[in-house]
Amino acid sequence: MEPCSCDTFVALPPATVINRIIFGKNSDRPCDEVQEVVYFPAAVHDNLKEHLKCTYIEIDQVPETYAIVLSRPAWLWGAEMGANEHGVCIGNEAVWGREEVCDEEALLGMDLVRLGLERADTAEKALNVIVDLLEKYGQGGNCSEGRMVFSYHNSFLIADRNEAWVLETAGKYWAAEKVQEGVRNISNQLSITTKIDREHPDMRSYAKQKGWWDGKKEFDFAATYSYLDTAKMMISPGRYCEGYKLLNKHKGNITFETMMEILRDKPSGINMEGEFLTTASMVSILPQDSNVPCIHFFTGTPDPERSVFKPFIFVPNISQLLDTSSPTFEDSVKKKPQFNIKPDRRHPLYQKHQQALEILDNKEEKAKTMLDNMSKLEKELFKEMESILQNKHLDVDKIVNLFPQCTKDEIRIYKPNISS
Repeated sequence: MEPCSCDTFVALPPATVINRIIFGKNSDRPCDEVQEVVYFPAAVHDNLKEHLKCTYIEIDQVPETYAIVLSRPAWLWGAEMGANEHGVCIGNEAVWGREEVCDEEALLGMDLVRLGLERADTAEKALNVIVDLLEKYGQGGNCSEGRMVFSYHNSFLIADRNEAWVLETAGKYWAAEKVQEGVRNISNQLSITTKIDREHPDMRSYAKQKGWWDGKKEFDFAATYSYLDTAKMMISPGRYCEGYKLLNKHKGNITFETMMEILRDKPSGINMEGEFLTTASMVSILPQDSNVPCIHFFTGTPDPERSVFKPFIFVPNISQLLDTSSPTFEDSVKKKPQFNIKPDRRHPLYQKHQQALEILDNKEEKAKTMLDNMSKLEKELFKEMESILQNKHLDVDKIVNLFPQCTKDEIRIYKPNISS
């Protein structure tokens, strides 16, 4: 199952600098899938009799939802990764194990990412939201648009300004590990072993009933619910181990730029190429000082090595992110797809970026100029964001347009090269 992949990372003090928690994720998806970056404001829902339509099923709505920013495959309701106005970040991974994946349409792991962000103001509350919904509605359904059937269980990395949680699932069963310092990463395998801080009440008895655990030896979630030799987990080849090594290499000095370097790393396989590739990336800075704003960077384009990380900060009255929002098509997600040919979901930034990639691949001199200009734009943005973090001062009038303006600046770099 290695070809379908994602990697999610978190670094907490003392592994980071200046008392910041740094969250990062690469979303690795089918190479022709478009990922959009979208914003939804906070909302009050008066009519709770009206159900909420997720990707496949409808569920009960809650009285209030928080403002969220998401990076998501453009065809579905949920998200691969995102953040909310309270500094909660979530990313999910596909995982497989002994428990069979259900073909029935239920909540996708990506739906659970969005629901956790909409409904929780801390990481642990987001975990509660996800496990309660998992119990009530289950997880399942095709995680790919079109005719390819592609289903899996999910693991989640959830972070806020104070701590992080790893939540790993097998059907409706789950285990969770609290992370309060240092580094942690997840990839496409169960990774919680014997340090289990919370769990499904029937998780152990179900494993015993299935003959996966004898009830005597120390309970190891990953070893019990999957086929892993967890004693060799940290030395076996694969992205989980490579990600762990990269985090530990920089331990004590991890900054948001370090996290971006890790996401851009091709030799490790973390920046993926091929049929499945890194279609979008996210890095968040979560300062432990609540007077300092959280900053969330998104690419909205494939290959972070050849993309610009653009910052987003929550303030009231944010401008809509039109250049990273895909066209919408009604009722396109069904068990029997409505479209024989996939709709064109490319948003304006994606279109220009794809055209620019052709130049990067074929015209050496133009490619160098373009990459230099992209790097220069990114460095200016990093400097500006660092100034906000240090001075704790926000020019709100400017911040409402921050992400849209950065996207326009990026498109401006591509345009002369594409048209000439």
